[in-house]
Amino acid sequence: MSAFHDLTLKALDGKDLPLAPFKGQVVLVVNVASKCGLTPQYAPLESLYQQYKGKGFSVLGLPCNQFAGQEPGSEKDIQDFCSLNYGVSFPLSGKLEVNGPQRHPLYRLLAGEGAEYPGDISWNFEKFLVGKDGRVLARFAPRTAPDDPTVLQAIEKALG
Repeated sequence: MSAFHDLTLKALDGKDLPLAPFKGQVVLVVNVASKCGLTPQYAPLESLYQQYKGKGFSVLGLPCNQFAGQEPGSEKDIQDFCSLNYGVSFPLSGKLEVNGPQRHPLYRLLAGEGAEYPGDISWNFEKFLVGKDGRVLARFAPRTAPDDPTVLQAIEKALG
């Protein structure tokens, strides 16, 4: 298995969220926040998930409060917000750090030293496309919409 698939996160409900079940799937990993100008991206993220989940695709949302405190709520607050406002059904982890000394191991893998697309996460809703084998295939800036043609093309190519 790849290093990506070896990791286990905590889900919003506090249970383990292993990444091993994503082996063989294409995953769009996104650091998310509820109080951000880009928060409406939850809608196209959910649409992408619904459109492609039957073809071996998933979105993985990772709440983060490192950017202007835009994810201040509890895990329950985040879950309620995402469900009620955007009907989010894709997996969401508990809050984690994407930059700095407490950077989560997933983000060390995605953006750390030696990564395919290294460098600090610039803001909420930065996206990484992870292939079926756990390799990072692409990185998209926060303002690149989930349904942007470049993102759709990369997903479809990765799904083969």
